[in-house]
Amino acid sequence: MTSRIEWVRSNCRLLRAITAEFAATAPFRDLTIGTGIHLEPKTVALLLTLKAGGARVVATGNLNSTQPEAVEYLRAQGITVIGDRTTEEREHDQYLREVLRAQPELILDNGGDLFIRYLESPYERLRGGTEETTSGRMRLAGLRSQLAPRPILVINDSPIKQFAENRHAVGQSVLESYLRITNRATNGRHVLVFGYGSVGRGIAASFRNAFATVSVIEIDPVLRLEASFDGFDVPDRAAGLKTAEIVITATGAQGVLAEADLDALRDRVVLINAGHFPAEISVDRILADPRVARRHDGPEGVTRLMLTDGRAIHLLTAGHMVNLGGPRPLGNSIESMDLGFALQARCLEAVARGRCSQDHVVVPVPATINALVAEAFLELYR
Repeated sequence: MTSRIEWVRSNCRLLRAITAEFAATAPFRDLTIGTGIHLEPKTVALLLTLKAGGARVVATGNLNSTQPEAVEYLRAQGITVIGDRTTEEREHDQYLREVLRAQPELILDNGGDLFIRYLESPYERLRGGTEETTSGRMRLAGLRSQLAPRPILVINDSPIKQFAENRHAVGQSVLESYLRITNRATNGRHVLVFGYGSVGRGIAASFRNAFATVSVIEIDPVLRLEASFDGFDVPDRAAGLKTAEIVITATGAQGVLAEADLDALRDRVVLINAGHFPAEISVDRILADPRVARRHDGPEGVTRLMLTDGRAIHLLTAGHMVNLGGPRPLGNSIESMDLGFALQARCLEAVARGRCSQDHVVVPVPATINALVAEAFLELYR
């Protein structure tokens, strides 16, 4: 893994350039940055960039995605890492609260976990920070008045992250993960994608490009119309589940698939979650249903559920984010994460230097930062 971490760091051209700049300008001198984000090689590159800018970094991971080699590497580089890999929500909660006990001036959040807990025990020195995901923005948007006047910039609402990471990179990595974990073909298979935001669009396009027949379930009528215009079938839920051989959730919501869907699922269907939280597929409720006769954890990343009527259901990575679970979890492409993490570094710099107003609470990345990162990418990657 160390060699893979070095490979990733050497290929993050934007972060390498920002690291050199931050080492000279020290925008985070005497500041603590608290993070709760997937700990894997690309986030190693980001956290070391922040450290180069003078920050004391206190980090923990997300549920089921922390890679031990990344933790070991970060600790060797002087980063304080709280906890290790866990699938237990209570343990994860303790890790997050320990990060906040350091009272970081800046928070780099992923899913709103840290900011939600900050509101339970607020402290004066917090200046603001960033939120990485759609899921986090949805959680924090209704709490703007409580979070104000601390600026919080939502990385996911940058057009760069929308097309580079969410649409292109997540679509590719979910397809790659399906192929790697199952070793099954997509050709001619019926794929049903729940959600047609930027992530769902990328997943649908990637599986269609892999010669699957793709349908989309989307509750927003405008997005459903867009899916139709993009050439995807948009059946009602019952009809879509009846024919689907692969079902993928990408909504940011909870309980998208649950025990109520068991009767509708096709024999040998594969269930995949591509969303941030491991609750889009209600795994615990499905496992507790009396129609599930037994469970078998087979090849790495595949759980087989046998129903009382003889049907089988295959669940990938226990309902956790598929591209950061299972064997050899690679996540999104280096280039896409280099872009997204360059946005993170620049946004945290802006908050630290007081370049954001008190009205910038749970708002998209400023246009000036988008332009700066886009121009740098085009220059460094040509």
